[in-house]
Amino acid sequence: MSLPEYQKKQKSKCEVHVVNETDGAAAHMQHRMSQWKQIQQLEIRLLEHVDYLYDDNFPMDIRQGLSSWIESQDWDIAASDESMASVLFRDLLSQLDKVRLQEQNFLQRHNMKIIQQQLQVKYTTNPIVMARVISTCLREERRILSSACTQEQGPLEKSLQNPVALEKHKHMDNRVGIIRASVQLMDQAVKYIEDMQDDFDFRFKTLQSRESTDTRPNSEMMKQEVTRLQEMLNRLDYERKEILSKMDDGIKEIDDLMTSQLNPELQDWKRRQQIAAIGGPLLTGLEQLQSWFTLIAQSLFQMKRQLDKLVELVVKVTYESDPIPLQKHHLEERIKYLIYNLIKSSFVVEKQPCMPTHPQKPLIIKTGVQFTTKVRLLVKLPEVDYQLKVKTTFDKDLPSGRVSRQFFILTNNTKVMDIEDYSNGCLSVDFRHLQLKEKKYINGTKGNEGLLSVTEELHSLSFEACFTVQGLTIDLETCSLPLVVISNVSQLPGGWASVMWYNLLTDEPRNMAFFGNPPRATWSQLSEVLSWQFSTFAGKGLNKEQLNMLGEKLLGQHVSCSDYHVSWSKFSKENIPGKMFSFWMWLDSILELIKKHLLPVWNENYIMGFVSKEMERTLLKDREPGTFLLRFSESHLGGITFTWVEHNVNGGVKFNSVEPYTKNRLSALPFPDIIRDYKVISDGVVPETPLKFLYPNIPKDEAFGRLYNSQPSKVHPYIPSTLIPISELRTHAFTTAPSRQSPEPPMTPGEFDMLSEQLCFVIDSMSSTYSE
Repeated sequence: MSLPEYQKKQKSKCEVHVVNETDGAAAHMQHRMSQWKQIQQLEIRLLEHVDYLYDDNFPMDIRQGLSSWIESQDWDIAASDESMASVLFRDLLSQLDKVRLQEQNFLQRHNMKIIQQQLQVKYTTNPIVMARVISTCLREERRILSSACTQEQGPLEKSLQNPVALEKHKHMDNRVGIIRASVQLMDQAVKYIEDMQDDFDFRFKTLQSRESTDTRPNSEMMKQEVTRLQEMLNRLDYERKEILSKMDDGIKEIDDLMTSQLNPELQDWKRRQQIAAIGGPLLTGLEQLQSWFTLIAQSLFQMKRQLDKLVELVVKVTYESDPIPLQKHHLEERIKYLIYNLIKSSFVVEKQPCMPTHPQKPLIIKTGVQFTTKVRLLVKLPEVDYQLKVKTTFDKDLPSGRVSRQFFILTNNTKVMDIEDYSNGCLSVDFRHLQLKEKKYINGTKGNEGLLSVTEELHSLSFEACFTVQGLTIDLETCSLPLVVISNVSQLPGGWASVMWYNLLTDEPRNMAFFGNPPRATWSQLSEVLSWQFSTFAGKGLNKEQLNMLGEKLLGQHVSCSDYHVSWSKFSKENIPGKMFSFWMWLDSILELIKKHLLPVWNENYIMGFVSKEMERTLLKDREPGTFLLRFSESHLGGITFTWVEHNVNGGVKFNSVEPYTKNRLSALPFPDIIRDYKVISDGVVPETPLKFLYPNIPKDEAFGRLYNSQPSKVHPYIPSTLIPISELRTHAFTTAPSRQSPEPPMTPGEFDMLSEQLCFVIDSMSSTYSE
């Protein structure tokens, strides 16, 4: 069932970041809608991308029938936790049972039962695969919704959504279909030649027998028979030349098809795999490629059998200038050459190496931690030897001195390819328990140290197998995209920066010296990939305004030029002026903060995020007192702050910014609860709640109400208590340097009363200037 069947007739456009009064309420209501309902209201162009997500591995009927339950589970965690995946798999089957029993339509009930049985066959022994499939689908849905909110697609995504691609695929299907049909006709032609030759052979032997016994060898009947045999031989010669000519045409057509379309389609898929690895659009099209590869391989093998059959016929009947012996060797070599190249190129890495603990950051491997990868043969033939062993090797043929560290695979590095029932019977091998270990150095040195950082050294994982079919032996080899190997999780951000930079800027599969002289990226390229990071890790990409603000931080005045080139060093290695961290370290810390502590608030579109202090003042100055906005700290790694506006009796405007909340403080109290309970003290006056309206004009409780989750304790016989974040707002804040003390830890009302009485309100101060 395709998605348009589920689509509602009405359409709505996804709201962009809240910037005015009319947009605020609409965006607020939009984000209360379930993800699946938002999906169904997308335009047809985007629905087609959603359609690609759902197949037999995760049918759309399940997504529709269990939409609320599916969205309420944490599939990202289950994708790396086998026990949790097992629990969710059992729960999913139970939920399907309930839906099936409630279904009134008999056909739908039957279909649900079939789907349930298929899921049990596929995932009972490996439920974590199901969790990864669902996690990927939901994440890609969020990315599609995010792209619907973006005013325009970036250049990379546009290039991957070529409008003529569908026409090219149709043309490819037609060409493959014509080739298959012509090869089938050649089968009939070979059979016709065989029958004709058998008839000729019988008549010729009969004539020979008559000649030995007939007393009148030159009789009229004998002459007529000789004439008839000559005509048959001429016809046979014509048919042999005709079939060989058709074979030659077929070989030329297949050769041209492989060169002009099939190989480019494969390279395009590999490029899209690179882009998908760094957060781009979901990778699709492998099933289509497998279909083309298989049909072409079947045609070539069929032509090889036809040629072998013609050679057999020559043994029975041949003559002077027989075309088969003359052309056989040439045709056979060309067919073998095409088979050899087709099968070698069909050996691909379907899933790049990835640690299950970090499924959204592939191509980074930590020593001592298991990682997975999957290799696939796109040619599906019944004659294949199914005991096809694949061997993995780390850093095979890497020139000496290229890297300072060397590694070896600690676990079993050989595995047999199996037939996948749920992927149309293709041959694949899934390495799930690979692990790296660094080699020890007896002389105490690792070699070329200092040339590149650990996260700039690139490695690769090679796969080798020996393929034997129909008397042909073909050595297969492929390799992963370049890998970054780390020994400490603190190296993960730097490693991911390297993975992004490489796969953004080159389609070379194995340029291990890339970071010896890394190319520059244009801001338009880089900004698109940065937005993908937020789509992947935080569920919602960045809009144009947010990207412009990021560009100003990285490039200054050059942000207006989308073709301005950014160096690798400026992006990842050089510290931001006046700071102790690079641009990427700062941005990555924000991603981690959102993912672990701010996800609900971020996905509600309540965090303006990347806004300068000057823009913040411009936005707030004409707003109601108590209007506040949320933005990320520019001076702290992984910090979020809020600023609100006040008006004094003289008509002046005052802006107050709280010291940024970081992961340590947000671990103690959820951010929505901080917004709800935050209070200030001014000159010993009773604590006040300064936060009234979320910019532009949404009442605080209306915006955050459903996100509040901490409740007063009710442990009898104790008095209920609530943690309250509180700051002291000093009247002389404009003339004295602001305090940098932290407003944590939050305190209970009782603790506050005690402190206010005994410590004369010496509580943490809060800045009313724009220092963070």
